[in-house]
Amino acid sequence: MKQVVITGGGGFLGQAIVRQCLTRGWKVRALGRRAQPELTGEGVDFFSADIAKDAGALAEIFAGADLVFHVAAKAGVWGKLDDYRHTNVTGTRNVIAACKACGVRNLVYTSTPSVTFNECEIDGGDESLPYCTSKLSNYALTKAEAEKIVRAENAGTLRTISIRPHLIWGMGDPHLVPRVIAQAAQNRLRIVGDGNNRVDLTHVENAAHAHLLAADALFAENSSAFGNAYFVSDGVPVVLWDWINALLEAVGLPPQQEKVSFRLANFAGGFLELFWRTFGVAGEPPMTRFVASELSKNHWFKIDAIRRDLGYAPIVDPAVAFKELAQIYKTKED
Repeated sequence: MKQVVITGGGGFLGQAIVRQCLTRGWKVRALGRRAQPELTGEGVDFFSADIAKDAGALAEIFAGADLVFHVAAKAGVWGKLDDYRHTNVTGTRNVIAACKACGVRNLVYTSTPSVTFNECEIDGGDESLPYCTSKLSNYALTKAEAEKIVRAENAGTLRTISIRPHLIWGMGDPHLVPRVIAQAAQNRLRIVGDGNNRVDLTHVENAAHAHLLAADALFAENSSAFGNAYFVSDGVPVVLWDWINALLEAVGLPPQQEKVSFRLANFAGGFLELFWRTFGVAGEPPMTRFVASELSKNHWFKIDAIRRDLGYAPIVDPAVAFKELAQIYKTKED
C-alpha cells in the first residue's frame, strides 16, 4: 500500500486528490492549517500545520511516505510580495527539505500556467514558454520561483514532476464559479475586451487525475517525465465570456452584455492598485491590471506533452459536469 502526504489537503484541489488516492487504496496523510473532520471521517490522517512556519514538523509528518503531493499555496490576485514568497517559496523549500530529511523520493508539485504570465496573449502555448517576469502578479512570480526550485531539485534522491492546471472548477469550487455568480447578481460583472478571448478550464477531478498520473510516472521510474512541468486542462479551450454567460443563464441570471475596453480596465486597475497601496485598503481592489489581462486576453495551452508522457485524458466530460454544476446552483437560487 502506498503512503502519500498531501499538503493543502483540505483545499478544493487537495480534497479531490485525497479522494482519488483513497479510491486507489492508498494511505493518506493530509496537511493543512485547520482540521478537516470530513477527511478524518474518511480515514485520512490530518495534521494542522503551516508549511512556511512549521518546518520542523514536516519531517515527522512526511516520515515513511512514498510520495508527497505539494498542493498548498497562497493564491489570489492581490497581496504583498513577502506574503506570497513566505508560503509559495519558503514553504516549498521547507517541503523539499523535509522530503530529503526523511527519505521521500517522489514529489508532485502543483504549479500553475501563471508561471508563464508575461502580459501577452497565449494561443496554444507549450512548456517551452519562458517563466514569468511581469510584476503584475505576485502569485505568478512566486509560483514561478517555486517551480524552478522544484525542477532544479530533480536529481539524486528526489524525483519531481510539476502539474499546471488552469482555472480549476467543479462541484465544491469555493472561488471561480461562486465569485462570478455573486458579481453578476450584484451587477458588478462586465465583459473586458471584445468578449471573444479563449481560455482553458480544468475540472477539479481532471486536475486531480493528472496529479495521480504524475505519481504513477514517478513510481514507475518513468525518467522521461522526471523534472518536467506539464500544462493540463479539460482539453478544449472555451470562449470565456460565452462560458460565463451560459452559466449565468443556467442559474437564472441575465447574461452579461456590457463591455469595458481592456485599455480602460487596465487603467482602472493601475489606479486602484495605487490607491489600495497608498491608503492600505483592506481586501482586493475590484480590478487589477493582472485581472484585466486575464479577463480579456487569450490564454490557452497545448496538452500534448502530458498526453504523451503521462497518458493523460480527461476523466470528466466538461459539458456534462457544467450541466450538473449549473443545476446545483439553480436549485440553490430557487
